[in-house]
Order: sequence, then structure tokens, then C-alpha cells
Amino acid sequence: MLRELRIENIAVIEHADIPFGPGLNVMTGETGAGKSIVIDSIAAVTGARTSRELIRAGAERATVTAVFDRQNAEDWLRENDIDCDDEELIVQRRITAEGKSSCRVCGYPVSAAQLKTLGELLLELHGQNDGLQLLDERRHLSALDRYAAIEPDEYREQYRKLTELNAERDRLNLDEEEKERLQERLKETVAELEKAGLRDGEREELTARRDLLRNSEKLTEALHIASEALNGEEGALGSAQNAAWQCRHAAAYAAELGEAANSLDQAVFLLTDADEMMRDFLDSLNFSPEEYDRIEQRLREFSRLERKYRRSLEDLPVYLDECRGRLDEISFSEERLQQLEREIRKQDKLCRDLAFQLREKRRAASVRLAEQIEKELHELSMPSARFEVELSPTDTLTATGMDSVRFLLSANRGEPPGRISRIASGGELSRIMLAMKQVLSRGDTVPTMIFDEIDTGVSGIAAQRVGEKLAALSGEKQVLCVTHLPQIASMADRHFVIVKSEQGERTLTEVTQLDHAGARSEIARLHGGDNVTETTLQSAEEQLQYAEHYKQIVKEKKHGSL
Repeated sequence: MLRELRIENIAVIEHADIPFGPGLNVMTGETGAGKSIVIDSIAAVTGARTSRELIRAGAERATVTAVFDRQNAEDWLRENDIDCDDEELIVQRRITAEGKSSCRVCGYPVSAAQLKTLGELLLELHGQNDGLQLLDERRHLSALDRYAAIEPDEYREQYRKLTELNAERDRLNLDEEEKERLQERLKETVAELEKAGLRDGEREELTARRDLLRNSEKLTEALHIASEALNGEEGALGSAQNAAWQCRHAAAYAAELGEAANSLDQAVFLLTDADEMMRDFLDSLNFSPEEYDRIEQRLREFSRLERKYRRSLEDLPVYLDECRGRLDEISFSEERLQQLEREIRKQDKLCRDLAFQLREKRRAASVRLAEQIEKELHELSMPSARFEVELSPTDTLTATGMDSVRFLLSANRGEPPGRISRIASGGELSRIMLAMKQVLSRGDTVPTMIFDEIDTGVSGIAAQRVGEKLAALSGEKQVLCVTHLPQIASMADRHFVIVKSEQGERTLTEVTQLDHAGARSEIARLHGGDNVTETTLQSAEEQLQYAEHYKQIVKEKKHGSL
């Protein structure tokens, strides 16, 4: 459950603390007052994409902080190594004027992708476009599967194997002329790469040797000077040897000089060793011009092969193995094709058997889904509505099975069911969407549902039924709803009004929780606009009393069914 939302410097909201609670939380206000800003803030703090345009003009950054119950988040917290000290889950999203975004959960930094995954566990946000998504028939099959808790993982895995077998058969199933051309090309590639004799680390070795040879004159000169300094007439090595002999002689008379003599002996050893290393290195610099040319030619060959095959030098040995394998495939393609045909027939039958099992589950679920949505529509003031799930078998295997699913609706008695896109009005779309969410949400565990203007195109009795339906739904989950309708607002357990005003040269939006009297005045405003009279206030009071009566009946029914 979302307990609290703090908004700082988001659009026209400078600062707002909104204490949401269980049940139905309703937000009302004039068009443009900032209701959508609250929804955008909730979306941002649960991982939606953000931009610098969200930041209030003149502010350096914007911050949204949300406090949730830890329900549903325990596994996510463990998987992401996050420790929360108490039962609260504090989520924060910060956006800077440069467009950068940072996210934290219980003080731990997380990515936007991690936050989005967490957000999907905490709430469902249904925007004004969700009704339009009902028109997309490509989504209907997944909606049916979600309702029926169908997870076709086994089918998907077997279908993937079938796809791979078919792809391999397509690669091998070439005409003879194309097969000969491909064989020749592969043979040339294999021969060239085998002849190249590439080995790991060769380029680095040759590059180092080439750089050494390029600087051989400077190296030789420097080493000769160093050798002369060691071995010359007054060189360091001779001087050190003489000093060591003299110190050793003196130590025969003064034992305390023994340590100094040992140090000089060690110095002589180190100088001798360094001299030998320099001599060996000088010997290695003896090379012919042909060696340098060979190295350059080999390095150019590496570059040519990389350009020709569009692969790095390190990847070319892998490509060589791939070409050898492909060549073997073609060489033995007839035998492999026969084997593949047998495997494909077997795999195809397995996939079809699994697809038939999915179809039976979907067929049974489609009847239940249609009945439940139809019942919900009748309760939403569409008494003659008929809802059908059209399950059409197909002959072709697809990633989802062998079924095509389409939702059909008849909104009026005597009319045959047709496509929702051709039948439903805007208000009917809103109610169909709410009915589907009501039915589909019974099987999920997301604790909070948010509806942004679910009342689009709805009025009168239909609006009353939508309000009742939201109130009933809020008995199972926390519901947040943005609305313009008094019938829905009167059902609120918590009512927030969003007001925009001008203060000096700035526009500010404030969010205020209403008490009973405030809620009555706001509902009266929703009825009559600025013309709030005793009559509209009395009507608002009657609506609030009816709402309390209705919610009490729902609560009693719920307890009676337990």
C-alpha cells in the first residue's frame, strides 16, 4: 500500500505531502489544476521514464518520495541486497535540471530499471489510454492467459527448439548451384585462415618487437654509455670491487666493518649482474633489416584479414571453426537433412499436442471470463451487454500456440456481438476496462491500483455504478482515483482536492485532504461549479450518506462470505 507521497518541485507543485490510506483515495480538482502531476509523480517514483521538463521552473532539481508497505517487496529486496530497518519501504526519485535521474530504495542507490521492476510489484497504474488498449486485439490472448493463470513455458521452450530445427533445415536446404558456391567460398576462407596460422598474443609480441627494433640505435647508444660507466678505466664496477677488497682487508682488524664489507660485496654482485643483463640485451638487438620487414608484413596481414572478414583478430579463430563446421554441414547435408526431417516431425507433433492442451485451458477460461465480465458490465449500468471471447483455432504454430483470441461486445439487446473497436463508445470503453480490471485483478497480488480519469465518457447512473464498483474494489486493494464526477468522489474513504492559484508572479498547486464538510463542498462544486447552493450542498450530503450506506453493505457482504 502507498502510505505517503511527497512531491517537491514537480511542474506547478512546489511542495506537497499526500497521506494516502487504505480503501478508496479520490483526487478531484479543476481541469489543469495538477491532478495529472500527482499521477506523473507516482509513475516517476516507480520507475517510469522522466525528463527535465518535469522540474518546476527555476528549481535546480525535483524530488518524489513515496512510502510503501513492504508487502510484495520482500523477495525483490533480498535479490537486490537491500536491508530495510523497519516495515516501511521508502522509495525516492530525484531529477536534476541537467536531466539526470537518481533512484534510491531505503537509502540504497538503484537503477531506473530496478526501480521499474519494484514498481510493478507495488502498484498498477491505469491511465486514460488503457481503454484504447482494449481495441488492440493483439493483447486479448495475453489478457485471457493472465486471467486463466496460463504460463505456457513448456510450450515456448519446445516451440523454440522447433524454430531452431527449422532454421537449421533452411540453411541446409539449398539448391545445388548455391550449395557449390557456398562450399567454394567456405573452402577459400578456411584455407586462408589456416594458412595464416593465427595464435593468441602474436600481434602484441610482434608489435613490441617492432617498437624495440625501431629504437635500437638509441638503445644501443645508451647501453654502450652505461657499460662504459661500469667497465671504463674509472668505472663503477672496478671501483666497487676495489672498495670491497679494501673494506674486507680492514675488517680483518676491525670486526665491526664486516657488515660494510658484506654490503660492498653485494653491490659488486648487483653491478656485475646488471652488466651481464645489458650485454645480453645488446646481443638481442642484433637483427637484419629482413626481420623488421617480416614483422611489418605480418602486422599488415592481420589488418587485412580483419577488414576482409569484419572481425577482430581475436575472433577470427572462432570464425574459422564456424566455417569448418558449416562446411561439414554442407558436405553431409543430405544425411543431416533426412535426420532433421525426422526430428522436425517429432518436435512439431509435440508442439501441437502442447498447443491443444493450451487451447482446452483457454476454451474453459474464456467461458468463465465472459460470464464474469458480463456480470460486471451489468452492474456498471450496461444491463443488456453481452461479452464474448472468440477463440479461433489456427493451423499454424506460433510463439503463443495455435489460437487467435478476440473480445467481442454487444452493448444493446438484439445486436450481435462485434469488435469492441466498432461497438463501444468512449463511456462504454471506460466501463469495459474497469470490468476487465476488476476481474483480472482478482488473481494478482499487486496491493495498489491507480485509475487516472476512469470516468471518461461516463455520467448519470453509469457514473454511480462506476463509483460503487471502485468502492467494492477498494475493499480488496488500495485504490487511487482521479475523477471529475461527484458520484465517484462521494465514495471516497479519503478525498483530496487539488487547487491551482497564482501567488505573485508564480503559479502554485496545493493538495489538501478534505474533512467531511470539505468533501461535501467539493462534491457540491462538482455538481454545480461555482454556483454552490444549499440545494447542491444538501444533494452532496445525501450522496455521502448513500456512499456510507453502500460501503457498509459491501463490508457486511464480505464478512458474511468469509
